[in-house]
Amino acid sequence: MIRFRLNGAQVESDGFPLSTTLLDYVRAVGLTGAKEGCAEGECGACTVVMAGAHECGSQYVPVNSCLIPLAAAAGHEVYTVEALAAGGQLCGAQQAMVSEGGSQCGSCTPGFVMSLFAEQYRPDRRGRIEVESLSGNLCRCTGYRPIRDAALSLREPPQDAFRARLNRAAPARTAVHVKCRDGEYHRPDSLEECLDLIARNPGAQVMAGGTDLMVECNLRARRFPFVVGIDGMPELGVFRETGQSVMIGAGVTLSQIGALWRDAPAAVRDWLRLFASPLIRNRATLGGNLATASPIGDAAPLLLAMNAAVHTSAGRVMALSEFFRSYRVTALEAGEIVVWIEIPTPAARSLRFYKVAKRRSDDISTVAAAFAVELGRDLRIESARFAYGGVAATPVRTLDAEDAVLGRPWNRETVRRAQDVIARTLKPISDHRGSAAYRLALAQSLLEKYWVAAVHEEAA
Repeated sequence: MIRFRLNGAQVESDGFPLSTTLLDYVRAVGLTGAKEGCAEGECGACTVVMAGAHECGSQYVPVNSCLIPLAAAAGHEVYTVEALAAGGQLCGAQQAMVSEGGSQCGSCTPGFVMSLFAEQYRPDRRGRIEVESLSGNLCRCTGYRPIRDAALSLREPPQDAFRARLNRAAPARTAVHVKCRDGEYHRPDSLEECLDLIARNPGAQVMAGGTDLMVECNLRARRFPFVVGIDGMPELGVFRETGQSVMIGAGVTLSQIGALWRDAPAAVRDWLRLFASPLIRNRATLGGNLATASPIGDAAPLLLAMNAAVHTSAGRVMALSEFFRSYRVTALEAGEIVVWIEIPTPAARSLRFYKVAKRRSDDISTVAAAFAVELGRDLRIESARFAYGGVAATPVRTLDAEDAVLGRPWNRETVRRAQDVIARTLKPISDHRGSAAYRLALAQSLLEKYWVAAVHEEAA
């Protein structure tokens, strides 16, 4: 049996299938404002908020309820759109959507309202609402203008019960063991207990934020009979700067990285802004994004260009370039998980990240790339790192292209030389996001785009 707080009341549930999501549950109990539009975290119609930790007490964290296993909600505090209107009085976000005509068919409206609500009550917000906070919510009717107007019309939240709630701590992480109808879910207390569970159950599936694995459950009917949830595990949630590197725990979410890495390089800031949406970033972890070994994961190209390394639970340290073995396969051995990601600092001043997708926000890459070129005193290339996602079975560094430019002047001829090598060595595939020829053209043109930006920066 699991217990959690839903709209202020303690609720409990048992006997459900392990694949049941938080969205399934809230709709089953009559809270039908949240909807399933895509089942993969791209539309935001299922948005709810959870009380999360903040240095001032707590904060409201918007998430995709379609990607959270119901078992993983145990011990949490969840709010749906039905909780926002008190005594028949609409909350600020709801009233703004009404006043500005931000709703037409209404299917997406509750999700937008929940994202707006969380942003309005964000403890460290200064000034107007960040419209970017809505980038995880899609609307097919309004053209977004009235929704933007609704967002920008909001001011400071009222001194109400929701604001008072932020002064109290978020629920503490607790250990969970749930026997579901078709499997078991464990949330261990510690890394030691986690590794013991995995060792005793060889088929165990480790789940961090679940933003990738739950898509497999929802859309491809994959089932995991024994799940070990590591979200929020203290040992994996540490962020530390040593002077020579940044050490990021595998369980640190992408939103937390943005908050904790205050002097992050501009390329890291660009990457975070372009990575999926705030709803996904609030759950997705850096370790999970690497461990899934997706060839189109956005983190890998950037970290490859930064010479990052992976620390595992077995005490091994390996360069990220050695971590990816083949499609969706890593160098992790049975019973081994990622514990830390180490990023050398300071990053190269020339580091840049690029992403090409069908939408600017909340979309999967067709091709992602990161580049870093450093020049010697003679203005010849001293080191080069060209990293890509979406052009091979794994994220890759184009080592042959890097070697081809070393010792050469940083000019158009050198760029052409690297592009020729890229054309010969990369073997992308065709799929619904782009043909192989298109991906190869992107890989070449993004390098040229990087060079043009570098030339302009030098001139400035």
